[in-house]
Amino acid sequence: MRQYIICDLNSSDSVIFSQVNQSSAQTARRNIPNTKFLLSYSVEPSFITNGSIVPLQGPMSQSECLEIMSTSEWTEPIEE
Repeated sequence: MRQYIICDLNSSDSVIFSQVNQSSAQTARRNIPNTKFLLSYSVEPSFITNGSIVPLQGPMSQSECLEIMSTSEWTEPIEE
């Protein structure tokens, strides 16, 4: 089952992208202030288990992640 975590953007250099579903920090979803990014994985990455990166949020399910992504921190409002 796919899990999602939110990490501090400053920790992106510690991510081993071959262990997650994103190919680079540039392709990962970022929040509006550009301070956090989202990662997803099926098997918990070694950089999480060894403590190299401590997620700010998660692990969480897809539905929990979608709730967070719909907040104003992650999605700009659509003007009508």
